Amino acid sequence: MDSVEEMGPVDYLVIEFPGNRMTGEAFPLLVDLVDRGIVRIIDLAFVRKETDGSVVGLELRDLGDEMDLSVFEGASAGVLDQSDLEEAANALEPGNAAAVLVYENLWAAPLAAALRRSGAQLVANGRIPVQALVAALDATEETVPPGGSAVA
Repeated sequence: MDSVEEMGPVDYLVIEFPGNRMTGEAFPLLVDLVDRGIVRIIDLAFVRKETDGSVVGLELRDLGDEMDLSVFEGASAGVLDQSDLEEAANALEPGNAAAVLVYENLWAAPLAAALRRSGAQLVANGRIPVQALVAALDATEETVPPGGSAVA
């Protein structure tokens, strides 16, 4: 792992799979992002929230034979512990499973390092859900007169 001063921003995702249905369709795309040096997987874990609310960590071999997930073997640095998985499971509906991914944004590492060297620090960040962005754009289009411009 690079020194902290040279690292890019680190994010996490909790991706819910309703009814424990993991098709594996997205996994090759994640591998592609890693192969192209866009992200680095720091930790990847799988969890299931039972119908009684209990939380069970899943091993790759527990996810079914229909997906080849061997490429992710060893993709865990041990950053996520049981309390993290239980916290992630709070966002899940009972009976569903999730992938919990911690990753470094390698594409942003040079920018982040330069900002840190200049004394800058991140004071806030967030994500805009795609649905919210689309709704905002739709609302903007509705307020612009035909042939008009949204820019004043």
